[in-house]
Amino acid sequence: MAVAPLMPKATAVWLVENTSLSFDQIAQLCNLHTLEVKAIADGDAAQGIKGLDPIGTGQLTREEIAAAEADPNHELHLADPKVRLPEAKPKKGPRYTPVSRRQDRPNAILWLVRNHPELKDSQIMRLVGTTKSTIQAIRERTHWNSTNLSPLDPVTLGLCSQIDLDLEVQRAAKEKPVPIEAQGATLLPASVTTAPKEESEAAPGGAKKSDELDVNAVFAKLKQLGGKNE
Repeated sequence: MAVAPLMPKATAVWLVENTSLSFDQIAQLCNLHTLEVKAIADGDAAQGIKGLDPIGTGQLTREEIAAAEADPNHELHLADPKVRLPEAKPKKGPRYTPVSRRQDRPNAILWLVRNHPELKDSQIMRLVGTTKSTIQAIRERTHWNSTNLSPLDPVTLGLCSQIDLDLEVQRAAKEKPVPIEAQGATLLPASVTTAPKEESEAAPGGAKKSDELDVNAVFAKLKQLGGKNE
């Protein structure tokens, strides 16, 4: 598709009013149908639209318009823009769910809430294309059909792909911190496992020696007391 000027209909209105270009030339430049340009010239279309000067906006040059007016077969070409704007990326709307699958969404939401409680409401909305109020109602068991709901895998139901589900689960797992209890037992520090055995055995040996010294001191004291009495 050819690149159209800024505000094609307003540009066509100005060219019709201020130049002698043919309808085909204006239609080719503005990506319009020739009959639509003719309707603009007759006043049947684009009523109330103010013409936009393509020369003032730098989209066309006077030389280009003059060459096209002199030669009816000459095709108009837009001038190179001085500033190139990035192309606007289309915004992703909510996931479309076929009508035949929409009655299965509550069952899929219930499955996700039970099997993946770490998922946020926004992630569930992206997966199955539902609303936050519906998710909240299913969580609180206040949904109008909660008694008849049964958890069903959304991948099996065709509401989302396994790749999308795994991606959302991985994102939720990264954002959720791991609890300390779930980390399991850990190894002893290296300072304990590599400590020399002599240090651990030094205390009992020293205690025995001190005990022996104490016994000898007691017997010596008794002998001294016995000699004084005699």
